[in-house]
Amino acid sequence: MFTDKPAVAPARETSAALGGGGPSGAEFKAFYDDTFALLFRVARRIANSDEAAEDIVHDSYIKSVERWQIFPTRDDAKYWLIRVVKNNALNYAKRKGREQKVYQRYFKEVEVFSASPEDETLRGESFSAIRRCLDRLPEKLKTVLVLKEYGLLNYKEIGRILGITEGNVKVRVFRAREALATLMREDENGLSKS
Repeated sequence: MFTDKPAVAPARETSAALGGGGPSGAEFKAFYDDTFALLFRVARRIANSDEAAEDIVHDSYIKSVERWQIFPTRDDAKYWLIRVVKNNALNYAKRKGREQKVYQRYFKEVEVFSASPEDETLRGESFSAIRRCLDRLPEKLKTVLVLKEYGLLNYKEIGRILGITEGNVKVRVFRAREALATLMREDENGLSKS
């Protein structure tokens, strides 16, 4: 694949250094140790499930090993993997969302008749309110906020993942925070009226 490259690879890790194949065990372990926590946080926030996030991340690692030779550096592999995890988590969330809509119709009907004090308390918690509002944001705003706040990525990294400029990321994060605050205020007003 990389036959025109010299036999001695440079010090930085490149796919040529890997001989065009997958990573060695030590290289993969270092890559895994460096990226797992970040990938898990992103997947968990989007999928809202520890088990699903772990499955999504591990499936994504398998894809990265299969395509390892296309990455010039570990950073390229990392950013590609973040995109894959984000997309897989979004697909999972959409699938679960469709399933839940069917159940929500039923539970709304049952909830009218069986709202308990515990259910009311749970609804009042700010964490669940933020989560609900975050899920209502448009996908492009939700994605940048998840990558920024839960992925703990900087604007440059987010721009690289999403394929947009750093300035555009800043604008989207600002708009996402504003939209989230508006939704939170609307929810507070809606709860105080009932």
